[in-house]
Amino acid sequence: MKYNVDTYELYRNETLAPFSIRVKVTMKETVDLEVLKKSVKTALTRYPYLAVKAILDEDGAYVLVPNDKEPVVIRTPKKALGLGSGAANDYLFYVDCEGRDMFFNISHALCGGGGAFPWVMTNVWQYVKDRYGIEPFAPSIRKPGEPLLENECCQPSFDMLSKEDPIYRHKSKDPVQLLKDYMNGLFNPFMKNHNYYVFSFDQKDIMNFAKDNDASVVSFFMVAVAKALDKVLPEKVKVIGMETAHNTVANLGIPNCHSDLLSHIYVDFEREKLSWDMEKLSTMTRGQIILQSDLSVDSIELRKKLELYEKLDTIKGLKNKKACMKKGDPSTGEGSHHGTSIVNYTGRMDWGEVAEYVESYVAIVGGHVLCEISSMSDKIFLSVMQLIDTKKYINALKAVMDELGIEYRVEGPYPKNQAKHELPQK
Repeated sequence: MKYNVDTYELYRNETLAPFSIRVKVTMKETVDLEVLKKSVKTALTRYPYLAVKAILDEDGAYVLVPNDKEPVVIRTPKKALGLGSGAANDYLFYVDCEGRDMFFNISHALCGGGGAFPWVMTNVWQYVKDRYGIEPFAPSIRKPGEPLLENECCQPSFDMLSKEDPIYRHKSKDPVQLLKDYMNGLFNPFMKNHNYYVFSFDQKDIMNFAKDNDASVVSFFMVAVAKALDKVLPEKVKVIGMETAHNTVANLGIPNCHSDLLSHIYVDFEREKLSWDMEKLSTMTRGQIILQSDLSVDSIELRKKLELYEKLDTIKGLKNKKACMKKGDPSTGEGSHHGTSIVNYTGRMDWGEVAEYVESYVAIVGGHVLCEISSMSDKIFLSVMQLIDTKKYINALKAVMDELGIEYRVEGPYPKNQAKHELPQK
């Protein structure tokens, strides 16, 4: 590949959904904007690969180059800033705050959750240090002044992929898509309402239930959301499909890589199977996750992605590159397929003593009935994204938790306020 792997995702089309991540961190006390400005500037010194801006070269290709401007930290605006715009000082991220909430907005091209959350945690660690005059003990958080981790900026290559035949190939059972909701959420001004809810759980409740039912955190929530959908979808629907993103960096031998190198795992449930007990459903789901996260399976999707990037190198002109990306993207282009709902989990993040100052943190992304799981200390949080103003999916998920005897707190709806990109066009 001719360019940094992060540049290729900048050609994505955002007509249907913003290609960005918005992380909400709720502190236990009101956020001091002036302190946060100082902290974000300091934290950025730890992440030189985020201190960049996008420019166009002579081929109409995006190139990431160093940006020496001040990072933008502001009160939460009514309208999200454009990532890469002058309002964001050309950065592909910015930070805003309101009350006790900090919001970290970053281009999904630069990283996924595996890259975004460490950056967020560094910012919050630095803020606690600057605000309270202490140095919280948090050995897992990356600190300003520390060197980059081994392979943190490593680029994927074809020689990292498996040359073996895949141990498994998923055959889609054609699960239902929530197309009517998507159309209303994108184009109907009377129903469009991009929002999210936040569920909070005691970690011990989820972990004990998972342990007793042969589940992991992500397989538990995949089954729970499928059961919730089973309560509200019409009888004519025969299959409910669940999807989760799998970060492949560990499989590739570059576990600290910040870039977004994802494959997708699918579990299709025939409706009658959702009446099975949780242990049987959990075993089936967890088995599929294990099979489909094998490098031989990952490599199918990753090879398509790297081949697409190489093809983009041969194409001249920004317009043509965007058209190629729209057609060939393995996750959204021709031949791609999805579940009815997506449930993602970045994994448990160890905040150390910083957790004493934080109430909660969640990821906000595009999509409908799309769920993001995060965990900290003794809590697990689930953000549920929606495109329309409805409570039926939330109420159904609450009913499932009630049936399983799992206590929870739910808050929302909140507006997503996700950022889109405003990049150079010539």
